[in-house]
Amino acid sequence: MDNFSCNVRIFGINYFSMKEAEEVTDIDWRALLEAEKKELLHELAELGFGESGKLDYDTNFADSSQVTAERGEAERLARELKDSLEAVEKALLKLADGTYGVCEKCGNPISQARLEAKPAARFCMNCASTK
Repeated sequence: MDNFSCNVRIFGINYFSMKEAEEVTDIDWRALLEAEKKELLHELAELGFGESGKLDYDTNFADSSQVTAERGEAERLARELKDSLEAVEKALLKLADGTYGVCEKCGNPISQARLEAKPAARFCMNCASTK
C-alpha cells in the first residue's frame, strides 16, 4: 500500500493518512488484542461461564442466600468481562479493516500511549473525556 500523506475532513470527522496510521503500528496490536481476548475467555471460564451462555451454579449448595449473593456478583463480573470481550473483538475487526487506532467520534488518531494502556479503546482522550 502506498505511503501517502493527505488528511481529509468529511462531515466534521478528520480522516488521517496511512503514513500517520502506520506510526501507531510499531507494536503487534493483533497479538496484544488476541492475548487479551484469550485472558478474558479464561476469566469467564473460571467464573463458570459455560457454553450455554449462562453462569453454571451448584444447585445443591445449602445456603441459598449466599448462593444468591455470589450469583449476583458473578453475573455482574461476567457482564463486565463480556463487554470487554466484545470491545476486544470489535478492535480486532477494526484492525482487519484498517480503522484500528482511529477515534470513532472525531476520526483523529488515538495516541499510542492510550492504545498501549487500553488496546480496545474506541475514542481518543479528548473524546473519551467529553462523553
